Amino acid sequence: MNEYENKIELMNYLNILWKRKWFIIIATFLFISAAVAISFILPPKWEVDAIFVPSKYIIRTQGGPIQEFPFVNSGLMTEIINQATYNNFIATELSLDTKDLTKLKAEHLKGTHQVRVSIIESDIEKAKLILHSLLNRIKGDLDVMAHTEIRGVDSQIKSKEIEKLILERKIKAYKKKLNIIKQRKQEIEKDMNEIRKKIEELTKERGLILKKKDRSESESFTMLHYSNEIQHNSMNYHILNELLGKNKIEEEIKNIEIEDKERLINQIENEINSLNERKKYIYHAQITKEPTSSISPVYPKKLLNILIAVPLGFIIFTMFAFFFEYLEKQKAKSKG
Repeated sequence: MNEYENKIELMNYLNILWKRKWFIIIATFLFISAAVAISFILPPKWEVDAIFVPSKYIIRTQGGPIQEFPFVNSGLMTEIINQATYNNFIATELSLDTKDLTKLKAEHLKGTHQVRVSIIESDIEKAKLILHSLLNRIKGDLDVMAHTEIRGVDSQIKSKEIEKLILERKIKAYKKKLNIIKQRKQEIEKDMNEIRKKIEELTKERGLILKKKDRSESESFTMLHYSNEIQHNSMNYHILNELLGKNKIEEEIKNIEIEDKERLINQIENEINSLNERKKYIYHAQITKEPTSSISPVYPKKLLNILIAVPLGFIIFTMFAFFFEYLEKQKAKSKG
């Protein structure tokens, strides 16, 4: 019974559709024609887009991957642009009303640090001017960060160079002292050689007198004098030897200090080279794609509008057909 009733109900629907087929067809055709007419009447709009990369620095590690670090995250740059942060600046620069400024759309290109900015506008040249203004402003802001980083690196390099200069001057002063110590050593060694020769001569003379069995009083006095002289010269030799030892220790200390300062200079030079290398890998913001318009208009989408209008018109006017049928039945009931 239910199946039979369902068939009757379906036949009623089909009868209504057949009865009002020309209304549905004509109305749908007019609706599609209107959609086509509007699509052709509306002014065409092109999409103009550009791509830029924020300023960044690169770290190169031995045996590791190259790592890029933007000064401003690409995702944050996208949000800033989408929030119309630069609109007032663009409007002022181009003498436009902010209300007349077409919405800018930014998106972060996945897997990269690039940001794509686009605008849909009927006037291509105006759109390009807007994007150029935006890119120049963004590049200026981002480049300030790169310049600040470079100045910071330059400041570190200058500080290291001053530190190196101070060490070089200390080494120069130590070398002067070292030369003085060496001259002093040579003088002491010369004096010690002379004293040693003198002691040898006195010892020899005293030995000759000691060999004599019968020594005169004057010879005994001379021998005593030689002994005193030998003792006195030996004491002087000992003093000079101690002084020579102190000079050798001082010379060794100065050599160690010079080596230490030279090692520090090498370390500083490596740090300066590292900082100079780091400065090479600080990159300013780059525009990788200048503002470029799409080949054909992106709005209005005529084919899409027609494809939407066909089913939409059919559905709308089919519903009207059923509604009119309902009104007729209600009118007939009221007369009956």
